Amino acid sequence: MKTITLAHSPDSDDAFMHYALATNKIETGKYRFKHVLKDIQTLNEAAREGVYDITAISFHAYAYVSDKYALLPHGASIGDGYGPIVVTSEGNKDRPIKDLKISIPGTMTSAYLALRLYEPNFEYEVVAFDEIINHVKAGKSDAGLLIHEGQLFYEDYGLHKILDLGEWWKGETGLPLPMGGNVIKRDLGTDAMHEISGYLHQSISYSMEHREDALAYAMQFARDMKTDLADRFVRMWVNDLTLDYGERGREAVRRFLKEGAASGVITKDVQVDFVE
Repeated sequence: MKTITLAHSPDSDDAFMHYALATNKIETGKYRFKHVLKDIQTLNEAAREGVYDITAISFHAYAYVSDKYALLPHGASIGDGYGPIVVTSEGNKDRPIKDLKISIPGTMTSAYLALRLYEPNFEYEVVAFDEIINHVKAGKSDAGLLIHEGQLFYEDYGLHKILDLGEWWKGETGLPLPMGGNVIKRDLGTDAMHEISGYLHQSISYSMEHREDALAYAMQFARDMKTDLADRFVRMWVNDLTLDYGERGREAVRRFLKEGAASGVITKDVQVDFVE
């Protein structure tokens, strides 16, 4: 048996798509998967060191690890007309982005890259993604860039949405906004990459076909969300583009990284390479 390290975030959407692997619902041949749960910023940094065989990663961060990893053709979080949002308090909601100090979840996140494409110049500070709402509410920053489930309940804290980056990106390009994907180490070899890719695809497909069971499993990672809210969050980020990017999803990734390099935020040209 060969053990494969599979790193992903401790979030309900990732848990949902890996449900079948984590609970042994499908056969995986000679491979056994060891799940490692870390926040996305930590995974982005670990990928630069090639720590895990397979890892979730921000597309922004993929620009710096494409020599070590190839993109799997499934497992992506892509928002079609929606994406990370910028929220602020009542007193700041009419101020332009460039005049706000914004809490961001990390400089290697795709959300940060998208915001820099929208507005190249703004002051920011890095705050743990699950602390951003409280940070803004306490007045420690003027606004916050929200990823994950905070996108669904920021209004409960009296905050206002002033920008949806997925909506903006689709208006600019006609494409969905790619946030994160799964990558696999190239040094596993072509045959192993293809075999392992097949098992991961089966896991996502199984979860979508057994939605109720997969969601029940994912609820343990839902950070106190009620079931209906967690279901809404999972539906946002585990969809048909997760099962397979298709050409539209692939073009979205290529365009996103190309624009990032052209803007200077990404400091190198990126060859987007999918496992086929």
